[in-house]
Amino acid sequence: MIAAVKGKTIYTKRCSMKFFTRVLLLLIGSMAFLFGVDGYSVYKTKCSHCHVEMMSKEEALKNFKTLKAPPMVEVSNRLKEMIKLGEDDEDVKRELVLTFIRDYIVNPSLDKSMCRMGALDRFDVMPSQKGKLTAEEISAVAEWVYDRYEGTKF
Repeated sequence: MIAAVKGKTIYTKRCSMKFFTRVLLLLIGSMAFLFGVDGYSVYKTKCSHCHVEMMSKEEALKNFKTLKAPPMVEVSNRLKEMIKLGEDDEDVKRELVLTFIRDYIVNPSLDKSMCRMGALDRFDVMPSQKGKLTAEEISAVAEWVYDRYEGTKF
């Protein structure tokens, strides 16, 4: 689009707010990727001491007595199964699960636990990680737990 102002020609481009918002989100996401915390790295350094990343249900039952905590694939699947919405909005459900994980990492309790009774009997409630992870690490690992096992069954 060309606009004239007091005899001068000014060249402008139409830029919708939607386009600008998408570009801004892409830039922010890229910066978070480049400079942010990697959820898998947090898992490897902070969570993998207790939670096995991937294990089938059969393997978990076979090795139940030697496990320190439920396999992370079971944690992810269980949360997605237990946190339900009346509508099928995956973005809202994802955010609810992430909010739960972020809270549970620092404030675990028997009342909030979504583990099966056998798992609670064997492993008890997870110890609080308050002060052991930054807010960025907690958010990154919560997203990793949700996204890593998308479409993967236990």
